[in-house]
Amino acid sequence: MSNIRQSTRPPRSGNNQNRAQDTPEVRMSKALSYILRHGAQKEGLAIRADGYIKVDDLFKRPKLRGLDFPTLEKLVKNNEKQRFQLLFESSATSSSAPATAALAPGVNTSGTWWIRANQGHTLKVEDLDLTEVLDASQLPVAVHGTTRQAWESISRQGLSKMARNHIHLATGRPGDPGVKSMRASSTVLIFIDVPKAVKDGFKFFISANGVVLTEGNKDGFIPPQYFKSVESRDGTAIV
Repeated sequence: MSNIRQSTRPPRSGNNQNRAQDTPEVRMSKALSYILRHGAQKEGLAIRADGYIKVDDLFKRPKLRGLDFPTLEKLVKNNEKQRFQLLFESSATSSSAPATAALAPGVNTSGTWWIRANQGHTLKVEDLDLTEVLDASQLPVAVHGTTRQAWESISRQGLSKMARNHIHLATGRPGDPGVKSMRASSTVLIFIDVPKAVKDGFKFFISANGVVLTEGNKDGFIPPQYFKSVESRDGTAIV
Protein backbone atom coordinates (compact mmCIF):
# COMPACT_ATOMS: atom_id res chain seq x y z
CA MET A 1 0.00 0.00 0.00
CA SER A 2 1.38 3.40 -0.99
CA ASN A 3 0.75 5.11 2.35
CA ILE A 4 2.91 2.70 4.35
CA ARG A 5 6.67 2.50 4.17
CA GLN A 6 9.04 0.18 5.94
CA SER A 7 11.84 1.61 8.03
CA THR A 8 15.31 0.50 6.96
CA ARG A 9 16.35 0.15 10.59
CA PRO A 10 15.25 -3.00 12.42
CA PRO A 11 13.54 -2.79 15.81
CA ARG A 12 15.46 -3.79 18.90
CA SER A 13 15.38 -7.53 19.32
CA GLY A 14 15.90 -7.63 23.08
CA ASN A 15 17.95 -10.05 25.10
CA ASN A 16 18.02 -13.66 23.91
CA GLN A 17 18.38 -15.01 27.44
CA ASN A 18 15.33 -13.03 28.60
CA ARG A 19 13.30 -14.32 25.66
CA ALA A 20 14.22 -17.90 26.54
CA GLN A 21 12.83 -17.34 30.04
CA ASP A 22 9.56 -15.83 28.79
CA THR A 23 6.29 -17.67 29.33
CA PRO A 24 4.43 -18.86 26.18
CA GLU A 25 1.98 -15.97 26.63
CA VAL A 26 4.77 -13.39 26.78
CA ARG A 27 6.50 -14.89 23.73
CA MET A 28 3.21 -14.78 21.82
CA SER A 29 2.61 -11.18 22.88
CA LYS A 30 6.09 -10.17 21.72
CA ALA A 31 5.58 -11.89 18.35
CA LEU A 32 2.23 -10.13 17.99
CA SER A 33 3.81 -6.79 18.83
CA TYR A 34 6.59 -7.34 16.29
CA ILE A 35 4.19 -8.18 13.48
CA LEU A 36 1.73 -5.35 14.16
CA ARG A 37 4.38 -2.68 14.70
CA HIS A 38 7.23 -3.67 12.43
CA GLY A 39 6.94 -6.87 10.43
CA ALA A 40 3.52 -6.95 8.75
CA GLN A 41 4.89 -6.44 5.26
CA LYS A 42 7.72 -8.94 5.76
CA GLU A 43 5.10 -11.44 6.91
CA GLY A 44 3.06 -10.81 3.77
CA LEU A 45 0.15 -9.25 5.64
CA ALA A 46 -2.06 -6.48 4.27
CA ILE A 47 -2.25 -3.54 6.68
CA ARG A 48 -4.82 -0.76 6.48
CA ALA A 49 -3.99 2.94 6.62
CA ASP A 50 -5.21 2.97 10.24
CA GLY A 51 -2.88 0.11 11.20
CA TYR A 52 -5.43 -2.71 11.37
CA ILE A 53 -4.69 -6.25 10.12
CA LYS A 54 -7.24 -9.03 9.67
CA VAL A 55 -7.19 -11.40 12.61
CA ASP A 56 -7.83 -14.42 10.35
CA ASP A 57 -4.72 -13.53 8.31
CA LEU A 58 -2.70 -13.14 11.50
CA PHE A 59 -3.57 -16.67 12.67
CA LYS A 60 -1.97 -18.10 9.52
CA ARG A 61 1.50 -16.79 10.30
CA PRO A 62 4.07 -19.35 11.55
CA LYS A 63 5.24 -16.95 14.29
CA LEU A 64 1.76 -17.14 15.81
CA ARG A 65 1.16 -20.86 15.35
CA GLY A 66 -1.23 -22.10 18.04
CA LEU A 67 -2.80 -18.70 18.68
CA ASP A 68 -6.60 -18.76 18.75
CA PHE A 69 -9.16 -16.01 19.31
CA PRO A 70 -9.75 -16.58 23.05
CA THR A 71 -5.99 -16.42 23.66
CA LEU A 72 -5.66 -13.33 21.46
CA GLU A 73 -8.52 -11.64 23.29
CA LYS A 74 -6.81 -12.44 26.59
CA LEU A 75 -3.48 -11.02 25.37
CA VAL A 76 -5.18 -7.80 24.30
CA LYS A 77 -7.18 -7.43 27.50
CA ASN A 78 -4.34 -8.26 29.90
CA ASN A 79 -1.55 -6.30 28.22
CA GLU A 80 -0.31 -3.94 30.91
CA LYS A 81 0.36 -1.09 28.48
CA GLN A 82 -2.77 -1.73 26.39
CA ARG A 83 -0.63 -1.95 23.26
CA PHE A 84 -3.26 -3.66 21.11
CA GLN A 85 -6.80 -2.91 19.99
CA LEU A 86 -9.38 -5.31 18.55
CA LEU A 87 -12.11 -4.12 16.20
CA PHE A 88 -15.15 -5.91 14.79
CA GLU A 89 -16.68 -4.76 11.49
CA SER A 90 -20.08 -6.14 10.60
CA SER A 91 -20.54 -6.82 6.91
CA ALA A 92 -24.29 -6.53 7.36
CA THR A 93 -24.22 -2.98 8.70
CA SER A 94 -20.76 -1.85 7.52
CA SER A 95 -20.26 -0.58 11.06
CA SER A 96 -17.23 -0.81 13.29
CA ALA A 97 -17.07 -1.39 17.02
CA PRO A 98 -14.29 -1.98 19.54
CA ALA A 99 -14.06 -5.51 20.88
CA THR A 100 -16.45 -6.26 23.73
CA ALA A 101 -17.78 -9.40 25.37
CA ALA A 102 -20.95 -8.99 23.31
CA LEU A 103 -18.94 -9.32 20.12
CA ALA A 104 -17.32 -12.66 20.81
CA PRO A 105 -16.68 -14.91 17.78
CA GLY A 106 -19.78 -16.84 16.76
CA VAL A 107 -22.22 -14.18 17.90
CA ASN A 108 -22.01 -12.47 14.54
CA THR A 109 -20.41 -14.48 11.75
CA SER A 110 -21.11 -11.93 9.00
CA GLY A 111 -18.22 -9.67 9.74
CA THR A 112 -14.47 -9.33 10.20
CA TRP A 113 -12.21 -9.04 13.22
CA TRP A 114 -9.23 -6.70 12.97
CA ILE A 115 -6.34 -5.91 15.31
CA ARG A 116 -3.69 -3.20 15.49
CA ALA A 117 -0.95 -1.86 17.72
CA ASN A 118 -1.92 1.48 19.23
CA GLN A 119 1.55 2.97 18.82
CA GLY A 120 5.24 2.06 18.47
CA HIS A 121 5.30 1.45 14.72
CA THR A 122 8.28 1.55 12.44
CA LEU A 123 5.81 0.98 9.62
CA LYS A 124 4.42 4.30 8.44
CA VAL A 125 0.73 4.31 9.38
CA GLU A 126 -0.97 7.44 8.10
CA ASP A 127 -4.33 7.21 9.87
CA LEU A 128 -3.42 5.95 13.32
CA ASP A 129 -5.95 7.07 15.93
CA LEU A 130 -4.10 10.04 17.47
CA THR A 131 -5.45 13.14 19.22
CA GLU A 132 -3.32 16.24 18.77
CA VAL A 133 -2.48 18.28 21.86
CA LEU A 134 -3.57 21.77 20.83
CA ASP A 135 -2.79 23.47 24.13
CA ALA A 136 0.27 22.72 26.27
CA SER A 137 -1.94 22.91 29.39
CA GLN A 138 -3.53 19.65 28.21
CA LEU A 139 -0.21 17.96 28.91
CA PRO A 140 1.04 19.06 32.35
CA VAL A 141 3.52 16.16 32.50
CA ALA A 142 5.40 14.49 29.66
CA VAL A 143 8.28 12.26 30.71
CA HIS A 144 10.54 9.75 29.01
CA GLY A 145 12.07 6.89 30.96
CA THR A 146 15.51 5.58 30.07
CA THR A 147 18.64 3.98 31.53
CA ARG A 148 21.80 5.56 32.93
CA GLN A 149 23.79 4.14 30.03
CA ALA A 150 21.46 5.63 27.42
CA TRP A 151 21.34 8.95 29.29
CA GLU A 152 25.03 9.53 28.54
CA SER A 153 24.29 10.05 24.83
CA ILE A 154 20.79 11.51 25.30
CA SER A 155 22.23 14.27 27.49
CA ARG A 156 24.35 15.38 24.53
CA GLN A 157 22.18 14.81 21.46
CA GLY A 158 18.64 14.68 22.87
CA LEU A 159 15.88 12.12 22.63
CA SER A 160 15.61 10.37 19.27
CA LYS A 161 12.68 8.54 17.70
CA MET A 162 15.29 6.21 16.15
CA ALA A 163 13.59 3.62 13.91
CA ARG A 164 10.12 4.40 15.18
CA ASN A 165 7.73 7.02 13.90
CA HIS A 166 7.52 8.81 17.24
CA ILE A 167 9.29 9.46 20.51
CA HIS A 168 7.21 7.94 23.33
CA LEU A 169 6.41 9.85 26.51
CA ALA A 170 4.36 9.06 29.60
CA THR A 171 1.98 11.36 31.46
CA GLY A 172 3.47 10.68 34.88
CA ARG A 173 5.97 8.75 36.93
CA PRO A 174 6.16 4.96 36.95
CA GLY A 175 3.34 3.62 39.08
CA ASP A 176 1.12 6.66 38.65
CA PRO A 177 -2.45 5.82 37.55
CA GLY A 178 -2.77 5.48 33.79
CA VAL A 179 0.96 5.77 33.12
CA LYS A 180 2.03 3.70 30.11
CA SER A 181 5.00 3.52 27.73
CA MET A 182 7.68 3.34 30.40
CA ARG A 183 9.87 0.27 30.79
CA ALA A 184 10.41 -1.25 34.21
CA SER A 185 14.14 -0.90 33.57
CA SER A 186 13.91 2.90 33.33
CA THR A 187 16.08 4.49 36.03
CA VAL A 188 16.31 8.00 34.57
CA LEU A 189 13.25 10.21 34.04
CA ILE A 190 13.48 13.05 31.51
CA PHE A 191 10.72 15.65 31.92
CA ILE A 192 9.93 17.64 28.78
CA ASP A 193 9.16 21.37 28.77
CA VAL A 194 5.99 21.00 26.73
CA PRO A 195 5.00 24.72 26.61
CA LYS A 196 8.44 25.64 25.26
CA ALA A 197 8.41 22.80 22.74
CA VAL A 198 4.88 23.59 21.52
CA LYS A 199 5.81 27.28 21.19
CA ASP A 200 8.75 26.24 18.99
CA GLY A 201 6.57 24.13 16.70
CA PHE A 202 6.79 20.63 18.18
CA LYS A 203 3.60 18.62 17.82
CA PHE A 204 2.39 16.23 20.50
CA PHE A 205 -0.32 13.58 20.20
CA ILE A 206 -2.14 11.17 22.52
CA SER A 207 -2.54 7.60 21.26
CA ALA A 208 -5.64 5.47 21.78
CA ASN A 209 -4.01 3.86 24.83
CA GLY A 210 -2.92 7.15 26.42
CA VAL A 211 0.73 7.32 25.35
CA VAL A 212 2.15 10.72 24.39
CA LEU A 213 3.82 10.73 20.96
CA THR A 214 5.89 13.31 19.11
CA GLU A 215 7.98 13.20 15.95
CA GLY A 216 10.38 15.70 17.50
CA ASN A 217 12.11 18.23 15.26
CA LYS A 218 12.89 17.80 11.57
CA ASP A 219 15.69 15.39 12.49
CA GLY A 220 13.49 13.31 14.78
CA PHE A 221 14.93 14.62 18.07
CA ILE A 222 13.84 16.46 21.18
CA PRO A 223 17.07 18.41 21.87
CA PRO A 224 18.32 18.79 25.47
CA GLN A 225 17.23 22.44 25.67
CA TYR A 226 13.66 21.12 25.94
CA PHE A 227 14.45 19.00 29.01
CA LYS A 228 12.73 20.72 31.93
CA SER A 229 14.34 18.44 34.50
CA VAL A 230 16.03 15.07 34.76
CA GLU A 231 15.70 12.82 37.79
CA SER A 232 16.55 9.35 38.96
CA ARG A 233 13.64 7.09 39.69
CA ASP A 234 13.78 7.96 43.40
CA GLY A 235 13.42 11.67 42.61
CA THR A 236 17.08 12.68 42.95
CA ALA A 237 18.00 15.41 40.46
CA ILE A 238 20.47 14.52 37.72
CA VAL A 239 22.61 17.29 36.26
